[in-house]
Amino acid sequence: MHEILLQLRLSPSSGVPLYRQLQDQLQALIASGKLAPGSMLPSVRQLAAGLEINMMTVSKVYSRLEADGVIERLRGTGMRVAERTASRTLALRQADLIPLAEDLVMRGEQLELSPDQIVQVVRQIIARRKASS
Repeated sequence: MHEILLQLRLSPSSGVPLYRQLQDQLQALIASGKLAPGSMLPSVRQLAAGLEINMMTVSKVYSRLEADGVIERLRGTGMRVAERTASRTLALRQADLIPLAEDLVMRGEQLELSPDQIVQVVRQIIARRKASS
C-alpha cells in the first residue's frame, strides 16, 4: 500500500470531521515537503480502503485540495502534488498552524492555564513525539 497511509491518522472521536482531519494532514505533508511536488497520491478507492473511510470523504478532500491548487488531476493517471512555483516559506507553513494554535490557546484559557503553562504542554508533546520516533 502507498507509504502516505503510514503518515495519516484519523480519529473519528476527535470531534473534527474526518474530511477536515484528512485535508489538514495532507496539506501539512505537502507543506513540509514530505509529499514532494510531482508525488502521486493514492487513488480515492485506495486511500478510502486504507483509512477505512467512505470514498466520498476522500473525493471531497481531493476536490478541495485541487480547487486550492495544492494537488492536480492527471487525466487517466490520478492525482499528484502540484508543482510549486516557489517553495513555501517558514511563515506560510507556520500560518497553517494558526487556527489550531488559536483553538489550543482558547481551550487553555478556558482551563485557566497561563501562557507559559500552555507552551509547557506543547513542549511536552513535542518531546514525547521525538522520544517515540
